[in-house]
Amino acid sequence: MHRPIGGHARVTGGLATGSLRYAAAVGAEAIQVFVTSPRGWAQPAGDPRQDAALREHVAATGLPVFVHAPYLVNVGSPDPVTRDRSVASVRHSLRRAGEIGARGAVVHTGSAVSGDRPAALRRVRECLLPLLDEIPDGGPCLLLEPMAGQGQMLCAQVGDLEPYLDALGWHPRAAVCLDTCHAFAAGHDLATARGVAATLRALQAATRDPGGRLGLVHANDSKDCRGSCRDRHESIGAGKIGTAGFGSLLHHPVTDGVPFVVETPGGQAGHARDIAILRALAGGRSPREGQSGGPSPGRS
Repeated sequence: MHRPIGGHARVTGGLATGSLRYAAAVGAEAIQVFVTSPRGWAQPAGDPRQDAALREHVAATGLPVFVHAPYLVNVGSPDPVTRDRSVASVRHSLRRAGEIGARGAVVHTGSAVSGDRPAALRRVRECLLPLLDEIPDGGPCLLLEPMAGQGQMLCAQVGDLEPYLDALGWHPRAAVCLDTCHAFAAGHDLATARGVAATLRALQAATRDPGGRLGLVHANDSKDCRGSCRDRHESIGAGKIGTAGFGSLLHHPVTDGVPFVVETPGGQAGHARDIAILRALAGGRSPREGQSGGPSPGRS
């Protein structure tokens, strides 16, 4: 079993230049990038030379790359302006993902805002189903990321994915990004082997899929206790989930072949440390033994 382990990359200096420099510095076997501001609606076209360089690197090495859509996206919103901007933003993220050879575009599953979940799910269908149908053969998947449970979030616990996917007609291009901090904050026990197994069984049941439709894991420890509904990421092993929980995730059959990407604090040095810890856990070693580094980026 192998799970490529990496992190969310800074792209200073250009999408390919910055992200691949980051991957080399932290020992990442997978990366996630923003292709626009995470807190805005702008849709920059990108630099064709940088796009080509990253796409060629992906083709040559097999480096798993993912795009994260802006945080503002809410396809369940009752506000038509927000929905229109959200659709345009997700479409842009999927298009840019295709242009750089990314495996998928991650999108937050949104909120009902007013509390009318059936109406919000109807809006999800109207917004996302056409985008899923537009994805070309061989193109990226849309990775649905449940949130921590605050407010009127449409997906927090993994069971919430069942009505969400049902609203999308169980579209084959709809996959799942599991954020460990979000799931823990929403009430799932990811700190124990038994809890991890129960969570992944629930994911399989909710997605009606032996693999849970799992395309990516955001590996983030949690500053807050289980069930807090608070989305505050912590370094691996320094939070309430702990290394034992991540070790269980890294050895469960459902995560076989699924990339793990850290979005933890501490900048590049913190990511290098967290990637080394996860790699050690994946190899069955203690975190301290595994902090000396790992394989070159893109080699899995």
